[in-house]
Order: sequence, then structure tokens, then C-alpha cells
Amino acid sequence: MRVTEGQVTVEVPEQADAGKGENVFFNPVQELNRDLTIATLRAVREREPRAERYLDATAASGVRGVRAAADGWEATLCDVDPDAVALCERNLERNGLSGTVRHEDANVAMHSDPWDVVDIDPFGTPIPFADAAFQGTRDLVCVTATDTAPLCGAHFESGVRSYSAIPRNTEYHAEMGMRILLGAMVRTAARYDVAARPILSHATKHYARTYLELDHGATVANAAVDELGHVYHCQQCLYRSHEAGLHADAPDACPNCGQHLQTAGPLWLGGTCEPDFAAAVTEHLTEDMGTADRAAELLATLGAELPTPTHYDQHRLCKRWGVGAPAMDDFLDALRAAGHESSRTHYGGTTFKTAADVTEIRDATVDSS
Repeated sequence: MRVTEGQVTVEVPEQADAGKGENVFFNPVQELNRDLTIATLRAVREREPRAERYLDATAASGVRGVRAAADGWEATLCDVDPDAVALCERNLERNGLSGTVRHEDANVAMHSDPWDVVDIDPFGTPIPFADAAFQGTRDLVCVTATDTAPLCGAHFESGVRSYSAIPRNTEYHAEMGMRILLGAMVRTAARYDVAARPILSHATKHYARTYLELDHGATVANAAVDELGHVYHCQQCLYRSHEAGLHADAPDACPNCGQHLQTAGPLWLGGTCEPDFAAAVTEHLTEDMGTADRAAELLATLGAELPTPTHYDQHRLCKRWGVGAPAMDDFLDALRAAGHESSRTHYGGTTFKTAADVTEIRDATVDSS
């Protein structure tokens, strides 16, 4: 079947279940991901005008790489599947675009040539491609991970094996997955004296997506590693805290209720999005993007989101406290009136961020009412 996205029309396999099947992979649900990719690439080119060479490292149908080519990038589309390679070639030709298509393992392509931007969007974990991506890329590495169950701790052993970290399944599971992913990417980049810093990240439905700006040198790589650490979480009262450092040193017990604290990490504790960059990406959304309105709303939320490394779910807190959940705006206004900075998050309609702990949140929103 043919699909139109942005400025291009491409041929993709007809797959009934969101891209799952024996044919070349195509997921229509990720149109938002791809629209944001193009807007992000435009903002990156504005930020770094010399950036020209873009590698779609796991191209499949090639829709992402074809869209990059249509937007003026010197695009290379790479896949190990010969059917995918043929489809990529047809899709470039169909749109009258120049571009290179390689029938090659993504790691070979990333090691073979220098790139300004590398995009890794595999089926499952991006870990097998991370080392090669950070060794040969100058400006930006874009990463999608669809193995959300291992990342967030729902498939604990798999998460430990893939990401060399301890993930925990909490009510902020999507953020846990994002930060476990970022921690693994930062540690991988640092091995090659590269600092990888997230300038835009989001967790949407079944995947996590991040854009990592690169800086080169041991000093900046060390500084990035310094933003790794651990989260300590109480499943009983939902208290949590965090601490920088690759060595975990959890408190003996939860200071709020005395129960055992779970440890997660090492993971990324820093910000997952630069607000100014999110605003710049918004300026590059265009009407030909099918998800432009959704993307703009998402970017606005990301830009306003506090950088704290965990978030709370208002409904879960209120259920734990045995009280009804008020309107979210009223709830957050009460927190702010008590002197606690707070924000909504993009992870869900009832999720919020604040530096206040669970006792302070209750005092501000329940006990004072």
C-alpha cells in the first residue's frame, strides 16, 4: 500500500497489526515519531549549519530516510534485509529523490564512514548499535527503543542484561525506562570520550525516543557521567529520592514509613529535554505533517516539564491516602501555593513533577484543605 507522510509518498507493506509480520517492518503508529524527527532535524541544522550527512541506520521501508532526503539532507538508507533495500530504492525513486541505499549491517555502515546525524530505530533494543553510533557520529544520535517492558523493569532480567542497570517497575515506569535508556547511552558514549546529552526525549505509547547531542573530549564525557546516579523508591508509601554517582548507597529504610527502599540504576538524573530546543522544534512543524497538532502539544508539555528524575501519579497517591482526587489544575495550584514548584508531565494526564516529597505533597493538597 502507499502512505503519504510529510512531503513524500512511499510504498510500505500492508500489515494489519501496527507493522508486525513477516514483511519489511512499517509501523503507522510511529508517524508522530517521524514527524518530530523531521522537525528536530530542521532545528538541528539551524543550530549546526554544517550538518549534512544523515544515516537511517535501520531503514526498513525507508520512510524516515526518504523524508530526510526530501528535506534536503544527504541521506543514506541502510538495511541488512534485501527486500528492505529494494523497497528503499523504489521509495527514493518514486519521490524523485537522490540518496544512497546500502545493503549492509548497520554497524558496518556506521563504522565505514563519518556521519553528522545517525538515526537508530530498530525493532526492540538499540543497544547492539550504540557503540558504532557514538564512535562515528559528529553531531547527533537519534535513538528509539521499543523494548519498554525490559526498560521499565516489567521484564527485570531482560532489562538488566540489555542495559547493564537495575530497572524498577514503578508508577513512573515510562520515565524509568527513558532514564535507564539514557543512562546506557551516556555510558556507551563516554567509553569513546564522547558526551551524549539529551536535547529532546519523549516516551509515547510503546516506545521511548531521544535525540542526543554530542560533544567530544574526555572532560565533557566525564561531566556527562557525573549526571548518572540511582533512584531509591518505596513501594509502600511511594517516597523516592535520588543520588548522583555510579555507586549506589541506599538509605537503610524509607525515612517516611520505615519500609525497604528499592534501588534503580545507574540511570540518567539530568534533564531529558532542553526547553529552548523544544520550542525551536515546534517552530519547524509544518501543516503537511499529519500529527503536527499532537506534536506541538507534546513539545509544549516537554518544554514546561521539570527536570526532576521521577514523577508522581496523582490518582495513585490519592488512592493510597484514601481520598478523592481533585482536578489536576487545583491539585497543582495547591502545591505551588505551598511553595513547591510543580508541572504536568507528558507521561499521562494524571502525572506531575515536583521536588516535594510525598509528605509535603499530602500536607499541601490534602491536610491543608
